[in-house]
Amino acid sequence: MMEMLLRQCSKEFLHFAACLQPCRLQHCGQGHGRPGRFLVSRLFQPANLWEDRELGVEGRQGELTCRSQRLMLRAGLIHPASPGCYYYLPHTLRAVEKLVRVIDQEMRAIGGQKLNMPSLCAADLWKRSERWDLMGKELFRLRDRHNGEYCLGPTHEEAVTELIASLGSLSYRQLPLMLYQITRKFRDEPKPRFGLLRGREFYMKDMYTFDVSEEAARQTYDTVCQAYCHLFERLGLSFVKVRADTGSIGGKLSHEFQLPADIGEDRLLICANCSFSANVETVQAGEADCPECHGKLTETKGIEVGHTFYLGTKYSSIFSASYNTPQNKPAVTEMGCFGLGVTRILAASIEVLSTEDSIRWPGLLAPYQVCILPPKKGSKEEEAAGLVDALYDGLGEAVPALRGEVLLDDRTQLTIGKRLKDASRLGYPYVIVAGRRILEDQPHFEVCCQNTGETVFLTREGVFDFLRNVQTV
Repeated sequence: MMEMLLRQCSKEFLHFAACLQPCRLQHCGQGHGRPGRFLVSRLFQPANLWEDRELGVEGRQGELTCRSQRLMLRAGLIHPASPGCYYYLPHTLRAVEKLVRVIDQEMRAIGGQKLNMPSLCAADLWKRSERWDLMGKELFRLRDRHNGEYCLGPTHEEAVTELIASLGSLSYRQLPLMLYQITRKFRDEPKPRFGLLRGREFYMKDMYTFDVSEEAARQTYDTVCQAYCHLFERLGLSFVKVRADTGSIGGKLSHEFQLPADIGEDRLLICANCSFSANVETVQAGEADCPECHGKLTETKGIEVGHTFYLGTKYSSIFSASYNTPQNKPAVTEMGCFGLGVTRILAASIEVLSTEDSIRWPGLLAPYQVCILPPKKGSKEEEAAGLVDALYDGLGEAVPALRGEVLLDDRTQLTIGKRLKDASRLGYPYVIVAGRRILEDQPHFEVCCQNTGETVFLTREGVFDFLRNVQTV
């Protein structure tokens, strides 16, 4: 009797657990009782692509002054919190994380080591470098309960140099030392605008290098600049490296990496005859000819997405950041610093690649690479819905690089056309449609390549072969 009771209890427990399992999967956003699925109906995307939605803090018509801001707000990629500050919603955060991985790959390839420094910086460090007053109102300043002065760091030259100095002298064998971080930065912009292009809080990659001599420091400078070029080439972005002013950071040499764009705030002078290019700030007023080849300079606008500086001993001499020479004598290190605007790169790429109505991403950064559209509920094609399930489940096995990169638009109450329009606006690089040809003796899927405008019809195996070349990060 006891044995029968135990068996019955065991059956009831297994039935209870089985009932719980689909609920757990649905709660995790994977729905339909199938693990590992990413469903459009479960995405947290408040805007929901409504064109007439009230956009909030920065959504008034007169303030939507650039394409990237308008597209990102309407698509529910960002949401305004306060002037110059945004919530980064799930699609955007996925894209940011991918960009961070690409940056990590490039920085580590040249010997960079990642660390993290406090955002809250003691005023004393900034006063020692004399930048406490030089930065003026752009520096967010605050006091703690003990009346100690601090700032929210827009850059970390003082902090990293103090870190190196506090550890004692380095050995010349340890140089060049290349330290970098990717963190939130803060700048009290007087008039934040253009969405993520000019905000008060943003993500930035900042690298700081320490070398034994000016010659070595300049070699390191060139190495990092080459890594930046490779980064933008991988992202498929057209860029120009221009001579730049050193500004409040200081130093002996500086370059900006600019994406040409009509809404750019920087004026650039470029020579068509040679490689000369410069920010107009570095050129004498009225100068129309290139100083290197006397060719004609043409002016364009650009969005600054990177900035590099050879600092010399500006900071290392103040904070006594030194190393021991082969003769075991102390010497001051030569420094460089190198910034990349992470969220600015993301917004600028949308600005230059997108159409007026649809977002286009650099291929590596798209939040999801593939979006699959099943047939509309009640349509003739619905009887082939099982083929869509098999395609979705098979993609991860056939193309491992796409695991976690495929969305299923399960909103089958909507027409294919409506869902295709939504997918186009969000810029998924590949959209797979289960349309009329899914009912053929040899079923074919319609594959739309958003970035090229190409459409092809492929069998299930053909889709797998086609997508094997997709690069992910």
